Amino acid sequence: ALLLIAAVPAAAQEFFKGKTVVVLVGTAAGGGFDTYSRMMARHIGKHLPGNPSIVVQNMPGAGQLIAANHLYNRSAPDGLTIGHFSGSVIFRHVMGDKSVMFDGKKFGWLGTPAPERHTCVVTEKTGVKTLADWSASKRPLKFGSLGPGNSTSAWPHLLKSTLGVPLSVIEGFKGTADVRLAAEAGEVDAACWGWDSIKVTWTKGLETGFVRPLVQTTLEPLPDLPNVAVAIQHAKSKEDQALLRLAAQAYGPASIAYSLPPGLPKDRLQTLQRAFMATMKDADFLAEAKKSNLVVSPLDGPTIEQTVAELYRAEPKLLER
Repeated sequence: ALLLIAAVPAAAQEFFKGKTVVVLVGTAAGGGFDTYSRMMARHIGKHLPGNPSIVVQNMPGAGQLIAANHLYNRSAPDGLTIGHFSGSVIFRHVMGDKSVMFDGKKFGWLGTPAPERHTCVVTEKTGVKTLADWSASKRPLKFGSLGPGNSTSAWPHLLKSTLGVPLSVIEGFKGTADVRLAAEAGEVDAACWGWDSIKVTWTKGLETGFVRPLVQTTLEPLPDLPNVAVAIQHAKSKEDQALLRLAAQAYGPASIAYSLPPGLPKDRLQTLQRAFMATMKDADFLAEAKKSNLVVSPLDGPTIEQTVAELYRAEPKLLER
């Protein structure tokens, strides 16, 4: 038994040594997903046996679905490709989206550096400052989105359904960096994605007042947004509340999780999971995250796997809604 235990790390070291691990990011460069991934890539290699090289490759499109389909169907299950796309695409499979070419229950999961805490922001050009202003607006706000099913699209649609606010969704952006540019050019008015990402990637807009938080889609108000409306507290019915609660689960814990192709040997999956969590505690990684104002509050792979499994057990009437 001792010989077998000793052999596993040696085999893993032999496998990863001299290899290159690709982190496949489902968004364009410059957004929150890309920022987290490039930071992780600079540190995770030293926690993997054999110290492989780590590179980041962006594969944006279709609300991150292109990257997810690619990881599932075309990436070898050898541990040399790590996917980083929004867990919200898993929810598209739960709801029966025919463009999804994977089974979300079969991915392997490394974990997430921090659960996504979504907030919708609006530009000052709209004149909208509060949820009450928005509800009374005669002009629908134009929300920039990465594509159907992505949280940048789902949250505006959910808010329209549960709160009755006027809006339209402009889809097809390759990343939140492109949405920011469109907002600054006046092409869109608003957007919904992770507040922790917005704070880092749109700092100047927040500091100048060009961008202002409008509504939170979390279950409780965030500590640094105590006076910003929380959507679930303004829902019109118990079913609306249940719908927003399910969405918080679907677009929260697994939203920025790192995944692996199906069929990866269990021992190699566990090696990668241990390396990921070790990276989340790495002093150099944490120092860089602090400097970049990125939140690190990790959940491990088994926790993400459980969250995904719970989505597949969602109530049919809520899924239909």
